[in-house]
Amino acid sequence: MMYIIYSFSAQPGADSGQLSFEISYDIVEIKDQILETGYSQDVLVQQAYGIHYYVRKAAHITEFFLLAVAVSFPLYVYGIRGIWLILLALFICAAYAGLDEYHQSFSYGRGATIVDVGIDCIGILLGVLLVQAFNWSVLHQPHRR
Repeated sequence: MMYIIYSFSAQPGADSGQLSFEISYDIVEIKDQILETGYSQDVLVQQAYGIHYYVRKAAHITEFFLLAVAVSFPLYVYGIRGIWLILLALFICAAYAGLDEYHQSFSYGRGATIVDVGIDCIGILLGVLLVQAFNWSVLHQPHRR
């Protein structure tokens, strides 16, 4: 997961923007087909520009959510549980988010922002809490002792 994040951050700004715009356009095009609104291509492009920022930030959340899950499960297996799992996974993933933003600042047309690290941390927190909830509800069954 770290390699995938690293490779997305290494993309030049224009390439990254084009990729996320294509995804934004696909979303509004699918919505247009489902709702049968029949909007013109110009309207769809405008709608795609309208959600483009949110698609980019959702990608940040998703990448770091998956990283947090990938980090949290092995920590649990190695016996780190409860608040220590949450803190350690948050620290590892948030540190990587900061390093990723720093790395991204060297890519042409890209920059590092603390806001993106904060958005990454939302995904991290969601991933760690999901793993904690899963481990507690599925693997922790006190009635079987």
